[in-house]
Amino acid sequence: MSEQIKMSDVRFAAMNLLAMREHSAKELIEKLGGKFPSPEIIVQVVAELKEQNLQSDERFAEAFIRMRQQQGKGSVLIRMELRERGIDAYLISQLVEESDFAWFALARDVRIKRFRQMPIDAREKARQMRFLHSRGFSSRQIQAAFNNENDE
Repeated sequence: MSEQIKMSDVRFAAMNLLAMREHSAKELIEKLGGKFPSPEIIVQVVAELKEQNLQSDERFAEAFIRMRQQQGKGSVLIRMELRERGIDAYLISQLVEESDFAWFALARDVRIKRFRQMPIDAREKARQMRFLHSRGFSSRQIQAAFNNENDE
């Protein structure tokens, strides 16, 4: 009987976390692990939530990608962060490549928002490129951000 209570407690805590925002299965297991001392029950509860489609790594990844894009982050950084959160490499590739064209426009928009104009010399261009690199854009995306000379 106590195991059922523990399981319901774990499920209740998991549902509260999922009500606040989407979580990857790995995140959910880690957060619940800090609260409950029974890893077997935690894994079982998370597996049941997955079966019932209450927890979805795909939904989490889609929401995470949208959020990070709105923050002006690039595909390289987002891929790394999704891996750290336990998202399957195939799913990452599928979701990140799905909007491949958008990364080029995002890199350009982030550059324009931060610097407002094209660089006047090689030193300034290198500075802008380092900035985009730190935001997680690929070399191709960074190069494309400088290809359109008609900036505002």
